[in-house]
Amino acid sequence: MLLGCIADDFTGASDLANTLTSAGMRTVQTIGVPRQGGVEADAVVVALKSRSIEPAEAVRQSLAALAWLQAHGAEQILFKYCSTFDSTPEGNIGPVAQALLDQLGARITVACPAFPTNRRTIYLGHLFVGERLLSESGMQHHPLTPMTDPDLVRWLQRQMPGKVALLDLAVVARGAAAVRECLRQLAADGVRVAVADAITDEHLRSLGEGCAELALITGGSGIALGLPENFRRTGRLALTSAEPVQVGGRAVVLSGSCSSATRAQVAAYGTEAPSRLVSAEEICGQRLTPEQVAKWVLEQPSLPAPMVYTSADPAAVAQAQEQYGAQQVAQAIESFTGGLAARLLAHGFRRFIVAGGETSGAVVQALGVRQLAIGPEIDPGVPALRGVDVPVGLALKSGNFGAADFFSKAVRQVG
Repeated sequence: MLLGCIADDFTGASDLANTLTSAGMRTVQTIGVPRQGGVEADAVVVALKSRSIEPAEAVRQSLAALAWLQAHGAEQILFKYCSTFDSTPEGNIGPVAQALLDQLGARITVACPAFPTNRRTIYLGHLFVGERLLSESGMQHHPLTPMTDPDLVRWLQRQMPGKVALLDLAVVARGAAAVRECLRQLAADGVRVAVADAITDEHLRSLGEGCAELALITGGSGIALGLPENFRRTGRLALTSAEPVQVGGRAVVLSGSCSSATRAQVAAYGTEAPSRLVSAEEICGQRLTPEQVAKWVLEQPSLPAPMVYTSADPAAVAQAQEQYGAQQVAQAIESFTGGLAARLLAHGFRRFIVAGGETSGAVVQALGVRQLAIGPEIDPGVPALRGVDVPVGLALKSGNFGAADFFSKAVRQVG
């Protein structure tokens, strides 16, 4: 294993695995820390469900993943989080980054969630979503991790004791050598994490090359663009390509994200397929069960694939949270969706198109999948996936990713 990766949610893990596979690395995604021996791959992405849990537990799980990756030969570690830096003022990005640095005995790392293909860019340490600052992009209304400050240096410094500083665009634009020299100077000044500017893929490739000697790198999937070439230069990496995902069986779309992008996708797909909204009030009030919704899905025609969604306007989500509590609503919806997926699997469904990080985690765990092979890209950051140990096809979509017709394309590609 050349590159060992720790992802804080399942959609982010598949996003990263897609980036590495597209660059020619044999990549495997595991669901949680593997229970058995090694995995034959150039890169292994350990998918955790640690983004929204207590910081101490996120650190514990991340260190367990690090121990497994080190035991199986990982030469470099990448900690992957969302391109919108989803976190609270207390964590979990900062605490996990600090713990990984300390465990590795590393002096410094970078933090760069930029993903220009999906219009996430960083300038002077401020994260933009398209033309809007992060705090004006809709992410300020996220039900679990509202992002109210676009200044990543300031936000990350609130989360960790180690010093945080900026690696600005003027340095990144000069290339890998300038990045390496700046990191040396920042480390000498006691900086533990350098938030790196990036507005193009070329900036990310320069950062990747400039970070070749770091024990730990942190960021979104974009930071991985330049990493495979570091190994290829040394003659240890050959090109490979993804194989199509073909599992057969019925398909279903399950959407739990409340992002504006996903809600637009739900609206578009709802014009061509049977669809059913399940509200947080119905779930939390126990007025509807997974068995009842599974029965509805089974009654629908096979084509087009039916859709069940809890995606709702942020105002409706806020109302449910006020009544039942934010964590209680999130946990109830995840449990409901996971239970629905498990029942559909028992009835012969083999293809699951899932939107939302927490929802994806609940579904994959309910299906019992422990290892995923990476297939072709559906939309930027979202590959088709095939269960290695459970014969299912999957698409796990981060809330903000994908074009308006994503669900239709995903149903076709997860064949």
